[in-house]
Amino acid sequence: MSLLNKDFLLENNLAKTLFHDYAQKMPIIDFHCHLNPEEIYENKNYPNITRIWLNEGTYGDHYKWRLMRANGVDEKYITGDGDEYQKFVEWAKTIEKSYGNPLYEWTHLELRRFFKINDELTEESAPKIWQEANRLLQTEQFKPRNLIKNSNVKVVCTTDDPASELKYHKLLKKEEKQNGFKTLPAMRPDKLIQIDRGEYGEYLETLSKVSGVKISKFSDIVAALHQRFEFFTQMGGRLSDHSLVKFHFNEASEEKLDEIVQKGINNAPLKQEEIDQYLTILLEKLMELNNEFDWTMQFHINSNRDLNHPMFEKIGPDTGYDAVGTQPDIVAQFTKLFTKMQDTDQIPRTIFYSLNNNDWMELATMMGCFQGGTKQKLQLGAGWWFNDTAEGIENQLRTFAQQSLLPNFVGMLTDSRSFLSYPRHEYFRRVLCNFYGKLAEQGRVPDNPEKLGKIVQDISYNNAKNYFNF
Repeated sequence: MSLLNKDFLLENNLAKTLFHDYAQKMPIIDFHCHLNPEEIYENKNYPNITRIWLNEGTYGDHYKWRLMRANGVDEKYITGDGDEYQKFVEWAKTIEKSYGNPLYEWTHLELRRFFKINDELTEESAPKIWQEANRLLQTEQFKPRNLIKNSNVKVVCTTDDPASELKYHKLLKKEEKQNGFKTLPAMRPDKLIQIDRGEYGEYLETLSKVSGVKISKFSDIVAALHQRFEFFTQMGGRLSDHSLVKFHFNEASEEKLDEIVQKGINNAPLKQEEIDQYLTILLEKLMELNNEFDWTMQFHINSNRDLNHPMFEKIGPDTGYDAVGTQPDIVAQFTKLFTKMQDTDQIPRTIFYSLNNNDWMELATMMGCFQGGTKQKLQLGAGWWFNDTAEGIENQLRTFAQQSLLPNFVGMLTDSRSFLSYPRHEYFRRVLCNFYGKLAEQGRVPDNPEKLGKIVQDISYNNAKNYFNF
């Protein structure tokens, strides 16, 4: 089989039919990503492929950076001020050694789908590819909005702080019709969760100013959040996202919470028990708000962040120094939270992603205890980050199918900072079609292209459109 030919990842004729005739041309809803709405609005061409691939505007691709470090590349050609062409060459030299890594497949999918370049990226081919890619990047079709539109994307949900004034979302909202897609905010309250980071007091001042609620105690935070949920909803927001490295369920009185909040404001030392108490009640209130506003709540759990302390101090977070988390009882702690919230019927639609795939079975079965009222109210999210591989995606699909109803699944998201990441949806759809093709070949599901085709179309697009009320 030739490299990335039209049937790659598709192992039988039914899988090929499902992909080519049903899944391939479905639109995309990218309901969780890290694209910058300012860059979407400004709609500027990137000067070269290094800038859109390795150092994308205000962001960078830490997936690629990890591999480059593993290949011994000097940091100045990764996150430093090295020559941009040489950075591209170093990436080419790295990708030559990445057989078996999904970045090899994603890289070449992006070259083919966007640039129509079928050559393998190597040190030898790098000069030619650099020249052709850079030529195309200066054209109208390679501006951010056209990269989104031409990828058949209908909705982009960015990741936004509750205190954001959503300036660029407001501007983009006026231009939705001509853009051909919606750019919607999704709330992610990291700075509110991180009460022990030293910037908490300053952040509450910002949140107070933008919400119009003077914050001095815990109930004020909840009131401010309510105002922000109202505003985000007016701007088309339908999702929140919560990144939790660790979680321990531990409730506290309102009086105790006010004391904890004051400690956070004054940057006073907090005990782990106090951090747990604050986070527990904050999550309870966030679940209530998500439920009240009919949003979907996403949890990204069990990651281990910023392990290389010197490099964290030098270049900051999200730069390639994270790993799979190992809190063994994290699902048990969330079980306590969901059990408590079920008592008052305050569980919103929820998607769980765990970086540690050992959590998946426990998560899937726990969520099965709280289903009801809404189709697939709780879902096991797509294979996230280090699990975003052909094998990881299939493992997640299998777990979902075996423990719940996979035809209700809302499917894939890019979780990306790059405008060139949409072939990840194609990658996912190929694995999905192959998953059902193999089940049919084994006689475990009907060998019925129309019936299975409808399922893969729903998972590719229709379910997300309906589930999130877009």
